[in-house]
Amino acid sequence: MKPSRETINSIQKKLISWYGTHQRDLPWRRTHDPFAIWVSEVMLQQTQVKTVIPYYLKFMDAFPSVKDLAAADLEHVLKIWEGLGYYARARNFHKAAILVTTDLKGEIPDKFAPFLALPGVGDYIAAAVQSIAFGHCHAVVDGNVKRVLARVFCLEHPVNQPSTHKQFKTLAEALLERTDPATFNQAMMEMGALVCVPATPKCSDCPLSEQCSSLRTQTLDQFPVRIPSKRVPTRTIAVGIVRKNGRLLITRRQLDGLLGGLWEFPGGKLEKGEDSPAACIREIREETGIHVKIDSFLTRIKHAYTHFKIEMDVFYCHYVSGEIALNGPIDHKWVQISEINGFPFPKANLKFIPLIKMENT
Repeated sequence: MKPSRETINSIQKKLISWYGTHQRDLPWRRTHDPFAIWVSEVMLQQTQVKTVIPYYLKFMDAFPSVKDLAAADLEHVLKIWEGLGYYARARNFHKAAILVTTDLKGEIPDKFAPFLALPGVGDYIAAAVQSIAFGHCHAVVDGNVKRVLARVFCLEHPVNQPSTHKQFKTLAEALLERTDPATFNQAMMEMGALVCVPATPKCSDCPLSEQCSSLRTQTLDQFPVRIPSKRVPTRTIAVGIVRKNGRLLITRRQLDGLLGGLWEFPGGKLEKGEDSPAACIREIREETGIHVKIDSFLTRIKHAYTHFKIEMDVFYCHYVSGEIALNGPIDHKWVQISEINGFPFPKANLKFIPLIKMENT
């Protein structure tokens, strides 16, 4: 569907006026630096603003420019990113920074297609950076924007089905205010974040209440349409804190895949009919080649990823025999507990590391 020109003009005017009064003061809105804006958009994917702010400030302090990021070691980048999750974002951003520095003379592309071609840059990030940093006319479509569009126009397209993205994109492009796309895009996203929220939209505060079809027809509870999510499975993991001569064994995950490049305490999934202590001993032997014995149980950690949850049983172990022969991990170190903070760890490991420190003080 394409709204009338009168409807489009009204939506543009009301949204931009509302945004001028109600926009949040966010650190990445105080700059026109394309790199800083790019950093914020990478971090804001699948992560809430309040979580992103301290990470954004820390990241910009560590890497003030694309050249600084490109020159950094990946492990340092992951350490700065530690705890923010979705680490492929950091790895791809680092790769992109290297390409910009080596192949593009340090200049971030100010055209959609070459910017989209960089690692980790999808349609949303490309549209956001190109419009906000360079003023180009590309409509952004994220979860907030989809929710606003679905409610205002009573769209039946499921917002969580990739095949319907084109319909939302087409409508967003039709609505885009072309003399100031940066402000309009941010206004749309801000509306979804502050007013047209998922559970209880604040319709009395909405600048588009007169245009909103679902409010007018009293069908707000029916939009946006979502396909029910599949039940998230739970995996049981056993992990060992292996001690040898006052040091602890940590291993580094392969650079690609889930949590790629991070360090962790060795372990893995239980096999059918296996208990956690046995799995811990077996997984350490298979991953590192060494034999260990369990000393004591430390804790059980629960953690949720996007598509599954884990319950992690953590054990103190001591080294018995064998030489390190890695099968899966790409590196290992025997470290003192005082050195732990120098390595980037997954959040599940970060939940029990303080317990190890407590017992070693």
